[in-house]
Amino acid sequence: MPTVSVTVAKDVTEKIKAPRAIFLPWPMGHHFGVPFHASLQRRVLLEALYLLESAQVSGTIRDVNVKWADVRREAKTLTDQGGKL
Repeated sequence: MPTVSVTVAKDVTEKIKAPRAIFLPWPMGHHFGVPFHASLQRRVLLEALYLLESAQVSGTIRDVNVKWADVRREAKTLTDQGGKL
């Protein structure tokens, strides 16, 4: 069964030689962003599925360039608008 890892620790993922992974430069434990941020979580999932489809060689790690500061700002906006954060 093909797999894609979602990682926030690129160095560890490189050492264990995961077959495919997407790297998010976010804090440990926040692999899919912040709670209730459905659009961001969907993006992470779609990035992983795209890599599953497009990776040509084992060991591929693809950077997803979404800054944690942007994620937190969006989370605050959702909260201010009455979201469940």
